[in-house]
Amino acid sequence: MAVVVKSACPLNCWDSCGFHVTVENNKVVKVEGDPSHPITKGKICGRGRMLETRTNSSERLLYPLKRVNGEFQEISWERALDEIASKMSLIKENYGSTAVLHSHDYANNGVLKNLDQRFFNSYGGVTELYGSLCWGAGIEAQKWDFGDAYSHEPEDIFNSKNIVIWGRNVARTNMHFYEKLLEAKKRGAMLIVIDPIFNATAKIADKHISVKPGMDGLLAAGIIKEMLRLNIEDREFIENHSTGFNDLVELLNSISLEKVSKMTEVPIETMTELAVVFADKPTSTFMGLGLQRYRNGGNTIRFIDALVAVSGNIGIAGGGANYANLQVGQSFDVGKLAFSSRKENHRQFSIMKQAEEVLAAVDPEIKMIIVSCGNPLTQVPDSTVVEQAFSSVETVVVLEQFMTDTARMADYVLPVTTAFEEEDFYYSSMYHHYVNYGPKLVSAPGEAKPDLWIWSQLANRLGFGEDFNFTRDEWLEMALHSLSQKGISLEELKEQSTIELPVEPVPWQDRQFKTSSGKYEFTSLKNEVDGQLRLAVPEESRWNNPDLAARYPYQLLTIHPMRSNHSQNYHLFKAEPQLKVEVAENIAEAKNLQIGDFVRVWNDRGEVRGYISILPKAHPDTINIDEGIWKRFGGSVNNLTSSRESDNGLGSTLYDCLVNIEKIK
Repeated sequence: MAVVVKSACPLNCWDSCGFHVTVENNKVVKVEGDPSHPITKGKICGRGRMLETRTNSSERLLYPLKRVNGEFQEISWERALDEIASKMSLIKENYGSTAVLHSHDYANNGVLKNLDQRFFNSYGGVTELYGSLCWGAGIEAQKWDFGDAYSHEPEDIFNSKNIVIWGRNVARTNMHFYEKLLEAKKRGAMLIVIDPIFNATAKIADKHISVKPGMDGLLAAGIIKEMLRLNIEDREFIENHSTGFNDLVELLNSISLEKVSKMTEVPIETMTELAVVFADKPTSTFMGLGLQRYRNGGNTIRFIDALVAVSGNIGIAGGGANYANLQVGQSFDVGKLAFSSRKENHRQFSIMKQAEEVLAAVDPEIKMIIVSCGNPLTQVPDSTVVEQAFSSVETVVVLEQFMTDTARMADYVLPVTTAFEEEDFYYSSMYHHYVNYGPKLVSAPGEAKPDLWIWSQLANRLGFGEDFNFTRDEWLEMALHSLSQKGISLEELKEQSTIELPVEPVPWQDRQFKTSSGKYEFTSLKNEVDGQLRLAVPEESRWNNPDLAARYPYQLLTIHPMRSNHSQNYHLFKAEPQLKVEVAENIAEAKNLQIGDFVRVWNDRGEVRGYISILPKAHPDTINIDEGIWKRFGGSVNNLTSSRESDNGLGSTLYDCLVNIEKIK
């Protein structure tokens, strides 16, 4: 008999939806939205529904695999774990524990899915990755400005007189926010979208402003210049609650508005209009994650923060520089789970440059790579070098559900469970402040095991099994320890499925910032060497590298796909996917390109081939290829992208990429 059970989406996504999952005969047969969820209210996206297909797919990995003479062979769990543990033991004895690299990303935001860090700390400490392919530069930028990265709670948007969506297509990536935008418009709010692509969110806006990719920080600088010229800045906030404003004024005086307009390709009168909008409080600003995927990414977010600050839209209902909300993740005792005190040695590689660092590593060399919750062969920039690096290492172990590009490179592939085959709880740290409980609903197929089981088994073999000698309930209660002191219990979470976390709905209302000065910092004291704002531009631009721009005149964006969370779903589509190359109309005209034409897109790092689609009203000279597509379907677009880091060292430069294009037979 079929039963409907409350569950939750595990995907690393803005919405973090509540589910109703229909289970029959130990099989998930349908995934729908939970109407009682306070935010998602019964509506879910195609990526969430795809979890049923993912769970039941005939392509699931069912047994441990070992590469023997270039071919994969099924082996027992006991043999696989014994061999991996033996190799880890010898590596630690002969080279030290940091000869092991843990390559981890965020394919699943379950609390227990991420106990890998505890395992590696107990092992003695390994080479870990720092930074983020996704949002790291912006997080660090807001820590420089505010002391942390906080956003307003979802309902606060109804207090906004004006709403600015900057570089974020919420219709594709944050559907429940999109619904709130529609409601806010009905209530009289004005909606402005700033984006080089005329996307679905721009279509509902009162005004769409197209900006040259990577020049958003300069645009914010131009708007501030106009605000100061018109004397409509918030002097009370500037004088009483900020520091470093004079540095900003001096910087703005070094560039003319005409130069800003030329570089951003935005008319001066548009900047004047935006200055008035920001001064007409309350104006809320919602930033996307692509804005900071450039060499100048940290400065971009800091300039937009500065615009929000100068206009006095910080700490007021209906305002905010909304980028991320780390209040949510800070509610949990993740540090206690990580067991950092057990770490004896430590080495870090940049997540962006992990391939180069593997190839260059000495004292010790990398002898083993263990991959969890990620697909670096597809997702990490400059894929050619990533493949070289992974091929150079003696042993690669991948925990996976499918034979991804990374799994194909492995020496051992360990099959892991999906979200419906294990118990966990999930939370979104990006948009709303609710935690969702996900019970185990069905048995895993074949011999697929939870990640936590794998870490526990390896820990037993390596002599620190007591560090993992806890039940799942005990683990979950450990993560909820701080919240238990505020009346939130695991029992309550299981019973209610969704619980609101105690966060500040309107951050910084008390004007008490987490910076060293206690004020908003236009010049950051966190970084004494380079804390001032800079009028920076992308590394790959005609303003910074004219010779490169002459050879590769087009700006490549690699935005999130519509139906896949990064690289997770392409192999599950009913029709085999093709690599789609979306070009601005002026490129199609200049190159005589028609919809469906087969083209080559290339630069000095590599090339991809795909089929033309036209981006109507896109900013001139802009190309988009959705990220995440597998090698077997024509990807990865990261054959083209650079592994450089952002200006503050914690973000990727995936969008800082110039290319050329030609039609081929």
